[in-house]
Amino acid sequence: MVLSKTASESDVSVHSTFASRYVRASLPRFKMPENSIPKEAAFQIINDELMLDGNPRLNLASFVTTWMEPECDKLIIASINKNYVDMDEYPVTTELQNRCVNMIAHLFNAPLGDSETAVGVGTVGSSEAIMLAGLAFKRKWQNKRKAEGKPYDKPNIVTGANVQVCWEKFARYFEVELKEVKLSDGYYVMDPEKAVQMVDENTICVAAILGSTLNGEFEDVKLLNDLLVEKNKSTGWDTPIHVDAASGGFIAPFIYPELEWDFRLPLVKSINVSGHKYGLVYAGIGWVIWRNKEDLPEELIFHINYLGADQPTFTLNFSKGSSQVIAQYYQLIRLGYEGYKNVMENCRDNMLVLKQGLEKTGKFNIVSKDKGVPLVAFSLKDNSLHNEFEVSDMLRRFGWIVPAYTMPPDAQHVTVLRVVIREDFSRTLAERLVIDIGKVLHELETLPSRISAKIVLANEEKDAVAAGKEKKDVQNETREIITAWRKLVVQRKKLNGVC
Repeated sequence: MVLSKTASESDVSVHSTFASRYVRASLPRFKMPENSIPKEAAFQIINDELMLDGNPRLNLASFVTTWMEPECDKLIIASINKNYVDMDEYPVTTELQNRCVNMIAHLFNAPLGDSETAVGVGTVGSSEAIMLAGLAFKRKWQNKRKAEGKPYDKPNIVTGANVQVCWEKFARYFEVELKEVKLSDGYYVMDPEKAVQMVDENTICVAAILGSTLNGEFEDVKLLNDLLVEKNKSTGWDTPIHVDAASGGFIAPFIYPELEWDFRLPLVKSINVSGHKYGLVYAGIGWVIWRNKEDLPEELIFHINYLGADQPTFTLNFSKGSSQVIAQYYQLIRLGYEGYKNVMENCRDNMLVLKQGLEKTGKFNIVSKDKGVPLVAFSLKDNSLHNEFEVSDMLRRFGWIVPAYTMPPDAQHVTVLRVVIREDFSRTLAERLVIDIGKVLHELETLPSRISAKIVLANEEKDAVAAGKEKKDVQNETREIITAWRKLVVQRKKLNGVC
């Protein structure tokens, strides 16, 4: 969470055991100390606290890259002091960014001529990329409405209820109504037919997800495009499509090349992708690519003369590090098409190993798809005694970070666990995880139900303070407890996002 909060009055100092050979006095926790301390002490104090963080390699909740080759690590350190925005001072870095934009545009089948350059920009992540793409759609829609003499104060965007929280941020920050297609039991992505039905003259675009964060499934962008083409013909509108390929943009081109989801479809006007996910770069780097120059309104581009040269820029941020841009270029030329294909196929194979291992336990329903982002989303077949949140909590004891969460409306009654398969998640780790999940299930079976225990305590309290009052039946009591738990999880999701 971005907003900070202080600890209790009894916890206002930072204490360090090993650094005491350098510093004996405690440091204030929320105020800058009056005096300097040795560099060794500062390092040890911080290092001691960071040991309590989770192991990134075992963080199976995240799509974000947690391992790169040592050679790339060296390039990152060597360029960590370069400010990306100083284009005139660091022209090679700017050139590398432009090369990345063009490589990714060709990967997404942008309609470029032999000497034509792609239109796109590097961003801090897909969140910034989505903000920029959304702003371009909003401005282009407003310009058209103004020219037609029509109202332009009520733009909306159509998405599925499974979109990442950054889409909700865009809608709220830039005053665009978010029209969400509700999910249904067994169908956890946006239904193209329902989405097109929700489109009206104020719709600036329909956002499709290539790789839902909930279950990894690719939405049917081809069907969405075809349905929208027909609706545009009958209405005279020209509603476009944006593809949020944050997770799937570096997967589909390599292992599902026949899948039509990108600029091969005429209504797809922009695509975002996270370089720090399956682009195989540390956080945070993202990319947004437009189909052509006409899809990015010129008035959104700033031309500044900050350090001696004209610098066209279209970003929400100004100063930022150059390291991730350079790291992305390293991965693109180091791996090439063949290398990325090998990595993605290996992730898919390890995903199938984990899926098959979970199926053999006989305890889980698999809600993810084989074709999509390499992850396994699964739920307990029987959660009447113990639920997915308990499984998630107990896996922490083995070091695994496996999230549990409820699906968005109207499938919020479904709770799932999710394991993301990244490049550094080996087959050995997949097999080990299945073993540890088996241990957790066995231990849970020997424990009393958490829900049952709560019901007993609740009933005892009621007997003590309200004797004679009619009790609610066990089924209603259970339902209330589950509902309260899920509300808490939803609130956590809204604050942290499922990423």
